[in-house]
Amino acid sequence: MTAARREVSEALASEVLAPEVLVPDGWRPSRRRLTEALRAALAPVVACLVVLGGLVVWTDSGAAGGPVRIEVTSARMLLPYGNGRESAVYFRITNSGRTDDQLTGVTSDAVDGAMLARNTRTDGNAGYMRHLDSVTVPAGRTLAMSPQGVDVMVTVREAVRVGDVVPFVLHFRQSGRVEASAVVVEAGSG
Repeated sequence: MTAARREVSEALASEVLAPEVLVPDGWRPSRRRLTEALRAALAPVVACLVVLGGLVVWTDSGAAGGPVRIEVTSARMLLPYGNGRESAVYFRITNSGRTDDQLTGVTSDAVDGAMLARNTRTDGNAGYMRHLDSVTVPAGRTLAMSPQGVDVMVTVREAVRVGDVVPFVLHFRQSGRVEASAVVVEAGSG
């Protein structure tokens, strides 16, 4: 290796091994510049920690809502009258969570169709049924379906008898699918 090549190799090696040579005009960060840079970086970190702490307190206090807890009980289906196939199903739906949920539909392999409905009376005491797209189940409350309020109108596929158990799936906006079994009862039996 020639002397010129050796000098070039040593110069390159010294630049790689001693990076301060690459800094123009011998500039090195001073203690003051490092402190200012750390302070500038620290401000957003502290702000994020304060916001995160506030969100934790807000959530723990319940102000941010909470999970929905749906329970379906006391499901009963009225025995269709005579040879008819139309019937009504009533569920007792309890939301013990801290956030409202909405019942958006009901399905079953045992029925051809199911419709959420509200039964009401006019001033002249005439009754009528109105189709509902959904029913809200408020947080901490119970929705008890009844002939005088909300119910599920169904058309059964096959004849049912008192005491039969019919499986249903209730569909909620937050809770998703909730399975329930309704017992077939005679009208007026509660």
